[in-house]
Amino acid sequence: MSEAKYDVLGIGNAIVDVIASADDDFLVREGLAKGSMALIDEARAEELYGKMGPAVEASGGSAANTLAGLASLGGRAAFIGKVKADLLGDVFRHDITAIGVDFPTPGATDGVATARCFILVTPDGERTMSTYLGACQGLAPADVDEAAVKAASVTYLEGYLWDPPAAKEAFRKAAEIAHAAGRQVALSLSDSFCVDRYRAEFLELVRTGQVDILFANEGELKSLYETSDVEAALKAVSADAKLAAVTLGARGSAIVRGSERVEVPAAPIEGKLTDMTGAGDLFAAGFLYGHARGFELKRSGQIGALCAAEVISHVGARPQVVLKDLVAQKGLA
Repeated sequence: MSEAKYDVLGIGNAIVDVIASADDDFLVREGLAKGSMALIDEARAEELYGKMGPAVEASGGSAANTLAGLASLGGRAAFIGKVKADLLGDVFRHDITAIGVDFPTPGATDGVATARCFILVTPDGERTMSTYLGACQGLAPADVDEAAVKAASVTYLEGYLWDPPAAKEAFRKAAEIAHAAGRQVALSLSDSFCVDRYRAEFLELVRTGQVDILFANEGELKSLYETSDVEAALKAVSADAKLAAVTLGARGSAIVRGSERVEVPAAPIEGKLTDMTGAGDLFAAGFLYGHARGFELKRSGQIGALCAAEVISHVGARPQVVLKDLVAQKGLA
């Protein structure tokens, strides 16, 4: 097997985030389930945007956020995702390539607009997301760059992408290419509501070995195994998955590989918890960075915890410091 050109190739929704502060009353008035991600149409997107307070716009998307973190760590990354060749699509392309992530997917010249995600952050740092997928849903198997997949140590999929049928087939194609090249495949469950929709399919991916590394938070894992007991869920995933990294909020994370289990405490936050957006994405960035370098599970988890702590200390889902320097300061490089 040849040396990998990329540590991680991410396949996900290319989205521009629109982030604003909101209180719980606003969520109730708008019928938004706190802490969830809901898909909306273009009309609802326009309505919600008109009601939101002042907002910050930034390129986002779960897998793209993970790759931004990986690049900040000094890792090598590429991204496959669909935008339209419009203003927001150009903004997304500029942002992701400017941080050092290769983005070979061409923009669509017709059809719906580039996607956007409205993220409402309550005073407790919880985020509630309403997503208009737009051009994201146009991702198809033809968009999978075979050479890029073969050149990546890990191909990483965000669970949100499991909604559009063509995008689902694109991931299956990428997984086949990766495994044929002797590479690994990772899946992030993304959201408990997403797991509710595709539980059987996600379990099949893990149990049949189509996915080598599973990322989940506590809520997503409990949803996957339909239990309220996280210990029962961890026991189940240790039997099903080759490797699983599960974030447990303030309690840190648990990483399981067969009978092996590693507990990693949460890293302290500089300042205060401000915005939980991107916490899981950046944990995955740190873990995959360590994993691609052959670090032991605990060390990879510690890097993930450090990256997550940085991103929740400020508004926005991407790091505001050079994570490579931060990891070095903490003696984890």
